[in-house]
Amino acid sequence: MTNKSLQLGLQDLKLAARSLLRHRRRSALAVGIVAGGVIAFLLAGGFINWILVSMREATIHSQLGHVQITRPDYLSKGVADPYRYLLPEVSTQEAAIKQVKGLKTITPRLAFSGLISKDDATISFLGEGIDPVSEAPITDEISIVSGKDLTESPPDSVIVGQGLAASIGAKAGDRLVLLSTTRSGSLNAVEATVAGLFVTVSKPYDDSVLRAPIELARRLVGVSGATSWVVLLDETDETDAAVATLRRTLDPAQFEVTPWTALADFYNKTVELFSKQVGIVRLLIGMIVILSITNTLTMSVMERTNEIGTAMALGIARVGILRQFLFEGVLIGIVGGIGGSVVGWLLSVSISAVGIPMPPAPGMTEGYLGEIQLSLPLIQDSLTLAIFTTLLASLFPAWKASRMAIVDALRYQR
Repeated sequence: MTNKSLQLGLQDLKLAARSLLRHRRRSALAVGIVAGGVIAFLLAGGFINWILVSMREATIHSQLGHVQITRPDYLSKGVADPYRYLLPEVSTQEAAIKQVKGLKTITPRLAFSGLISKDDATISFLGEGIDPVSEAPITDEISIVSGKDLTESPPDSVIVGQGLAASIGAKAGDRLVLLSTTRSGSLNAVEATVAGLFVTVSKPYDDSVLRAPIELARRLVGVSGATSWVVLLDETDETDAAVATLRRTLDPAQFEVTPWTALADFYNKTVELFSKQVGIVRLLIGMIVILSITNTLTMSVMERTNEIGTAMALGIARVGILRQFLFEGVLIGIVGGIGGSVVGWLLSVSISAVGIPMPPAPGMTEGYLGEIQLSLPLIQDSLTLAIFTTLLASLFPAWKASRMAIVDALRYQR
């Protein structure tokens, strides 16, 4: 851009600012409409953002961890015969795993299944054998609603999903019989005490899963080792870097490294659904802003018809008239966008401090307080929405002003 073009642009910007200040009431109304749209977009998007972040962390810290390490093809073929894909002890790859930046913990899991019995009631279950101590940081989003966790219980204890426990009438302190098929194909059974009942964010999980100390699970199915190693990091944003490090340091022929995003099917579908909802909110707010600002600038053009005719008679090119009204629209978008972002941020902080009462989630008995969680991309999106819609809204009024006949404009309302 040449100095002359820059000076011309600054001159048009000053003229646009003066025109807006000269019609303060109308300009304030236009800025308020844009700011209101930005505030609505930020509050709606911030609430959805909080839901998704909360769901993400609950999914990671109740079931999946950030990264799972398995044998190749275990996730696609291991359901039928999980014991063909057993991993050794974690210590065999300790040097490679310690290269992961932000590593918080890594723990083995053994997946198994079978029948659970109490008195005359018998039902199928999915089991997870875990190391209660190393697993504790990963499962801090699992809520024990009755009884105790495995870290506070004897080695022959299990914790049972609330839905699964209800299916057989089990409660904390009851004795259960676990029946499963061993690696060799024979049947084996062990007795276990229900240490506690738990709930997570996933009701289907709570309706089918029990968790046992990994040594108890190994004794039941007659194997050693684990079906997966679960990695927890300090920050979720470090997942991609951790996956890259593990894939580089572990033998791909022996180990498959999978990020949590590839395993969280329900979360991914929820993100897709909410993204569409945010898109609809963005579209509705954009349409309201465009219609309102178009109407406001069209009225401004009509009121300033004589002024436009005089300016063109003095030698202002039509493109200059067009540019001035476009600048007015952009200025409205910038001021409204920044003002709306500031007010939206203040409201989000205030609302989050008080909390939004939310009903209990499915499978839970207690409600919780929601928040408005704004992010830099969301604020940038709101500013882009404000500027783009006001620019779009100013196109027709600006074109109409620039196409006026000079004589007709000078005679207007005379």
